[in-house]
Amino acid sequence: MIILGLDPSLSCTGWGVIRAEGSRIAHIANGQVPTDAKASMPERLAALQAALAEVIATHRPDRAAAEEVFVNKNPQSTLKLAQARGAVLAACGAAGLTVNEHAARLVKKAVVGTGGAEKAQVQAMLKVLLPGAPITGADAADALAVAIADAHLSPRS
Repeated sequence: MIILGLDPSLSCTGWGVIRAEGSRIAHIANGQVPTDAKASMPERLAALQAALAEVIATHRPDRAAAEEVFVNKNPQSTLKLAQARGAVLAACGAAGLTVNEHAARLVKKAVVGTGGAEKAQVQAMLKVLLPGAPITGADAADALAVAIADAHLSPRS
């Protein structure tokens, strides 16, 4: 099964694609989709949706997984995250993909063993789980973690 993991963000959305066969996982690809902060909101959202549609067309995942929305202290940040997430989910929906959603703490627990893991711990564990995989940045690493967690948490859906 090929799983697309997503770490939605308006500034830079991470994506990661893995193959899961039973308890074995393998890296396929990963990347980041930055948007132009000077562009209008509709342009940024369209760019996100188009870039992820291309990733989906290229790697043809069987399903996708994304982190659940968390509420920031700043309502404007939460709103921007929700809009970016909408563009990401729309790209998945247009491709007919099922999207599983997982809380950040659950992703960390599935990958590292503790829900309170730091980003550095998650990234170190990715090097163990996906040896030799070139990870393009922190957002791509987070997306790969989401895909790995989904492989463990939702093995048959």
